[in-house]
Amino acid sequence: MEFIEIAKGILTEPSKTFDALKGESIGEALKYYAVIVAIYSAIYAVLISLLFGSMFRQFGVMMGIGFGPAGAVAIFLMMFIFGIIGIIIGGAIFHIFVYLAGGRKGINQTIKAVIYGSTPGLLLGWIPLVGLIAGVWSLILEVVGIRQLHEMTTGKAVLAVVLLLVVIVIITVILAAVIAAFFFSTFSRSSMLR
Repeated sequence: MEFIEIAKGILTEPSKTFDALKGESIGEALKYYAVIVAIYSAIYAVLISLLFGSMFRQFGVMMGIGFGPAGAVAIFLMMFIFGIIGIIIGGAIFHIFVYLAGGRKGINQTIKAVIYGSTPGLLLGWIPLVGLIAGVWSLILEVVGIRQLHEMTTGKAVLAVVLLLVVIVIITVILAAVIAAFFFSTFSRSSMLR
């Protein structure tokens, strides 16, 4: 399937499209993702350069890489590289929860579900407010992708996503508590020294 055909299918007929993508290799899925993350990275690089570049120039402040063309290229490359690495690592972590929920079709099917499910978030995520809706849409598409590619029930696919989200929330709360404790202890010690 071609890029436009896949993107359109994922957005309009996800179950049918995921079924058609079952036999596709992980390499083909990563090519699709490389295109879509390149589009997202380019849009963000330009927006960050335009918005923050003018703001920092207005106040006479220059950041390390700057926000001119070189800064935009650096932002693009960082987002693109971390996007590719992140989707593989994130998909592998997500696969643990898919497996716990009963998914037995392999890690590649999980990564493909995450890749194709991220389509609305990457195409529309840069638009204020629409990005929030696109993020929820991506989450729903990941459930559909897991269900179709792992041949699971919707309930089990939802369970895999919920388990992942619960773990993310727990880790976030723990990190926030550790950071808060660090700052509280640092500032309370510095105020006691006065």
